[in-house]
Amino acid sequence: MKIPISVLVVIYKSNGEVLLIERADKTGFWQSVTGSVDAIDEDLSVAAAREVLEETGIDTQSLPASSLKNMHHQIQYEIYPQWRHRYAPGVTSNTEHWFSLLVPDNTSVTLAPREHVAYEWLPFTEASRRCFSPSNGDAILQLFSTH
Repeated sequence: MKIPISVLVVIYKSNGEVLLIERADKTGFWQSVTGSVDAIDEDLSVAAAREVLEETGIDTQSLPASSLKNMHHQIQYEIYPQWRHRYAPGVTSNTEHWFSLLVPDNTSVTLAPREHVAYEWLPFTEASRRCFSPSNGDAILQLFSTH
């Protein structure tokens, strides 16, 4: 069963482009990297780096240490009914912690085909509108409001 604590990682380039990936299990659902912690005590930064590697093939260990940043923002949201079976019975909400990851302009992306089927680099305003999750769009806008 999944633990209802997750990370969301907005991956972006210095030119303001943001990486969005399309879910394999829901056509047209575009998002940033997301994923649950593997253990209740897993460090959130470790979970963020792991999810980025699993979903995009980007190894944060090969980037400057300051590339992955905890945005020190968390939200609680209702888990979509179609995904509740992944959690313990009665679990209906998840706490999501936001991170950002600055990558070089020439970063290549290798998707995990079971999870995502397409990716696109978009200007941050367009990326924020394309996200199926309003909070994902908010995370993108919050990141760029501080730049």
